[in-house]
Parts: sequence; C-alpha cells; structure tokens
Amino acid sequence: MARAAVIGAGIGGLTAAVALQRRGWEVTVFERAASLEPVGSGLAVAANALRALDTLGAGDEIRELSAIQGSGGMRRSDGRWLVRTSVEAASARNGGDSVVLLRRPDLVDVLSARLAPGTVRLNTEVSEVDAENGLVTLPDGPVEADLVVAADGIHSPIRSALFPGHPGPRYAGVTSWRMLIPAEGVPGQAYESWGRGRVFGVMPLAGGTFYCYATDTVPAGGGGGDQLAELRRLFGDWHSPIPELLAAASPEKVLRNDVHHLATPLPAMHRGRVAMLGDAAHAMTPNMGQGACQAIEDAVVLAHVVGDGERFTGGTGAYGEGAVPPGGSGGSGGSGGLAGYTAARLERTSRIVARSATICRITRLRDPLAVRLRDAMVTLSWRLAPSRVHGPMDEVLSWTPPSA
Repeated sequence: MARAAVIGAGIGGLTAAVALQRRGWEVTVFERAASLEPVGSGLAVAANALRALDTLGAGDEIRELSAIQGSGGMRRSDGRWLVRTSVEAASARNGGDSVVLLRRPDLVDVLSARLAPGTVRLNTEVSEVDAENGLVTLPDGPVEADLVVAADGIHSPIRSALFPGHPGPRYAGVTSWRMLIPAEGVPGQAYESWGRGRVFGVMPLAGGTFYCYATDTVPAGGGGGDQLAELRRLFGDWHSPIPELLAAASPEKVLRNDVHHLATPLPAMHRGRVAMLGDAAHAMTPNMGQGACQAIEDAVVLAHVVGDGERFTGGTGAYGEGAVPPGGSGGSGGSGGLAGYTAARLERTSRIVARSATICRITRLRDPLAVRLRDAMVTLSWRLAPSRVHGPMDEVLSWTPPSA
C-alpha cells in the first residue's frame, strides 16, 4: 500500500486525506496545532466544490448542514442596489447547485469524520521535507512517504524551501474582519455592499446566524484594541441591517487578518514527490469566494492523478514527466504523474487568483469620482450585458471533477 504524508489539517489537507484514503492510500496528516478547531468562522461552498465533495460522498451532508445563498447581489453603502441576483438563475446556469453557506467547523467535522481513526497527528510540526526521496522530518525522526501533500497554508515553509526564488505572498492592500453573529429577526438575504475603499458582506447561515465579513484599504500590520468598536466606527452609518448586525456582535468573535495572496504563480504545483495544495500553492484574495473551493478541487484532482494506492509502485522518479502511476491517470493535462497534477491545476488556479485580485483592486477605490464611475459601470454592465458579468464566475462554477 502506498503511503501519503499530508502536511496541514486545514480544509485542503483534510479533503486530500479523505480522497487518498478512498483510493486505498495509507495516509497520515501532520498538524502543528493542538486541535482541529479551524481558524475562521463562515464559509461559502460553491457548485464546483460541491461536485468535488460529491465524489467523496460528502456533498449531500454539506448541503443539509448549509443555508442556500438566496437572492441577493451587490449594494452601495447607502443601500442602493447595484446588482440583484436570484438563486434560481444561478442554479440553472450551474447544474442545479449554486452556493451554500455554513460554518467552517461544520465542514471540518464532516471531512475529519470520514478519516480512519488515528489519521491525524496533532501537535506535530514538520521541520523539513526531502522532495526527491519523500522524507518528512518530524520531532521524533523522519518518515518516508510515496507522496507528500504540502497543505501548510499561505506562509508555507515547504513552498519556500522547494521554490526559493519565488517571491511568496504579497499584501493585497486590504485588511479583513470576519465574525459570526446570532441575529434573530434580521432579513436573511446575502449581499455585498461596496463603499469608498471598504466592503461589508452579509451571509445568512442556518439557525438565525449570520456570517459577516468586511475589508478596508489600510496599510498592513494594523490591529490591536477593540476590533468591534473599529467596525462600528467604519460601518456604523452604512445601510440597514449592517449597524444592527454590528450591534448584536460580540467583540471576542471578531477575527482580523491582513489579506495576502500569491500574485506570482508558482512555476509548478509539484516538485519531486511533493504536491502543493490550497493556499500553499495559490493563495488568493477572498473576493471570488474560491479559496477553500479551489483547495477542495486540488485534493480531488490530486487523488485522481496518483490513482490506486493498492497498486501504486512508488519509487524515486515515479512522478517524473510522462510517468503515470499504475492504476492512476495522467489527469486532464495528460502529462502523467504529478506533472499531470500541475497541468490540470496550475493554469486554472492562476486565472482565479488573478481575477480575484482584480476585483480586490476595484474595491479599494477611494476617490469619490472613481467610486461613482465604478458603481455606474457595474450596474450598466449587469443590465446591458449580464452574460459578460457572470460569465467568468460561471466558468469557475461549471467545473466538474475528473471521472473515476
């Protein structure tokens, strides 16, 4: 049986572990944190990721735990609608699914429950990876693996070691806040409101809870103090129900993080026996809601490419150019092995990173005239050429996982 070492127990790492175990691999997940309690609060799982989760038998459970993103759209800070959408139209364009909204811990629980007992080793930090030989250095000694999955996040030490010439993550120019807010009686409508350099998003979850997020165009490295008070200062005069939601929020539930992304794509998503996955491979701004979704796609495609762990022969060079593991597939790129994984994933994820960064730059506009022009162009484009507006997103959402 082939062995896989997964570095990082976030959504991408857990999905990879589930997908590989279902293919017959012996999998160990190494997580440096003391628990699987995830960083974050709410999460949007779009149609493309739901299809990937369906291949693992998890899609329907996620749908049952989630709220469907209903009719909504984009608004100005005064509440005027720029774009209005309906869930029916989005679902019709994307095979019956659109976007579902749930708590991030719920997705982590669904994935971890599908792993064999003892798969995840907590409090275990990986200090080094030998990509050529698949050696993973742990505090208690090295472990050899036929496949190493680097799902160790945006500041991935493995990425830095394998691609030392890559510039790494870049500050996107905005900081973000995220929070879960119990707010009974607030209209359950999803939307994102844009102001001068600021954004506030509202996503209703199940059970009368809202996932809210916000961004502001500020220098990196801020934070500290009462972040809820800061949000009330920044967004307290925006349209209803934003002030009401902030009034119901708890200070200890507010998370603040500067937004970084990999503006320069990696030259490849693999090296030797190591496959890069999720934020470690293609960290993106949150503007398209695709960060976790692309990590889930990565994981399912990777398991498809490396194939059946019961028949995998392993060995140095098994992932070389043109080599297809026994029982595996060359993937959509056709190059074979982990080169096939890169071929299947690098171009797609690079496009999504770039598109998301473009939207982020548009939200950062502060000049009043530029903001008015931006808002007018968004509204006119939606009214006169809606297919050109939703087309790029539909291209993302229409992705289907590789067949078994």
